[in-house]
Amino acid sequence: MGACLGACSLLSCASCLCGSAPCILCSCCPSSRNSTISRLIFTAFLFLGVLVSIIMLSPGVESQLHTLPWMCEEGAGTPVVLQSHIDCGSLLGRRAVYRMCFATAAFFFLFTLIMICVRSSRDPRAAIQNGFWFFKFLIFVGITVGAFYIPDGSFSNIWFYFGVVGSFLFILIQLVLVIDFAHSWNQQWLGKAEECDSRAWYAGLFFFTLLFYSLSVAAVTLLFIYYTQPSACYEGKVFISLNLTLCVCVSIIAVLPKVQDAQPNSGLLQASAVTLYTMFVTWLALSNVPDQKCNPHLLTHFDNGTVLAGSEGYVTQWWDAPSIVGLIIFILCTLFISLRSSDHRQVNNLMRTEECPPVLEATQQEQMVACEGRAFDNEQDGVTYSYSFFHFCLVLASLHIMMTLTNWYSPGDTRKMISTWTAVWVKICASWAGLLLYLWTLIAPLLLPNRDFS
Repeated sequence: MGACLGACSLLSCASCLCGSAPCILCSCCPSSRNSTISRLIFTAFLFLGVLVSIIMLSPGVESQLHTLPWMCEEGAGTPVVLQSHIDCGSLLGRRAVYRMCFATAAFFFLFTLIMICVRSSRDPRAAIQNGFWFFKFLIFVGITVGAFYIPDGSFSNIWFYFGVVGSFLFILIQLVLVIDFAHSWNQQWLGKAEECDSRAWYAGLFFFTLLFYSLSVAAVTLLFIYYTQPSACYEGKVFISLNLTLCVCVSIIAVLPKVQDAQPNSGLLQASAVTLYTMFVTWLALSNVPDQKCNPHLLTHFDNGTVLAGSEGYVTQWWDAPSIVGLIIFILCTLFISLRSSDHRQVNNLMRTEECPPVLEATQQEQMVACEGRAFDNEQDGVTYSYSFFHFCLVLASLHIMMTLTNWYSPGDTRKMISTWTAVWVKICASWAGLLLYLWTLIAPLLLPNRDFS
């Protein structure tokens, strides 16, 4: 009897997965905005792909992949002749991640094209965006299965450069989100301080600003200790010193009187958050320097050019500290994209989202009460975010997580996993571009006084 009741419950929930509009057939769907539900479910698809990629890189799975007779073959059945110490599974784990993330990126790119210029939920394509989840899942699985049948050939090499470009853009998106979060945080706490006439809010802002700067100074110190040598590693010294100097400069600019007059909400909290994020990106860059003297995370080199890891050189260890921290920040930023719109119009324009007007917000609250136990359509008069751009962000997220999970190692050929200067320069350039972007947000009101930057 319990099994029958469970089956009936699952069937009732399945109607939500097959619906083409806001769920009205079952109580398993939450009482929330349809736009939010859709973004969260699409994000769950992305996280599912990330989970599968992580499983492919886990030691247990990697150690079993090479037992399959065809998995360590190159080209038309030609065996890959590897040194006896090489763990073939480490190569295959990287190949599996590339294919899984290719499938995820292809899935979201398909929806990027389908959802171009959708203006409201009255567009028939909006029903595809907000429903038919079961069929979307089948499409996702089908693309994934097909991706694993792609011949290796030059696929990994070409897809590596797609990942480089996509990850560069996603790093910039992450910085935009960090700046927006710090702006909203600073604005809300300043408002609370004025409303409550309490110094506690100012003390809180001062504490977190000091904390972020302290963590940044600690990061700089550790980078000099672990990623530089007294008589070597000159590139690393230049990168750390230059980024530190740039962060100091933007921090000073953020509190200049003219900047404060143009943007009263600008302050050191935002600058400290940008500084800490810049140091994080610098750390990611230095973790890919292809010089073992300057990079404690670099895999061990053998005479034949093979790259391995571990004290005995048998297992490739992907889960170093930069990858773990990068994965956590990736998850937080992706959820941030899915859950909220910005309080600032410029960020909404950049991210293609819209702030809900107060009158419409009140109407939606009434709909939420009336539609208790199910989602309601809040986009009949206009979409609250660009469907197409949202999917494009998930495409970039797929490429970024692919590079993060594989530590930005270039595929090379089947006998090598190589850390290259390409990854270093891409991340360093992304940190510079992010600082320039933040600097522009500070000085734009001064350079363009006739435009509204409120």
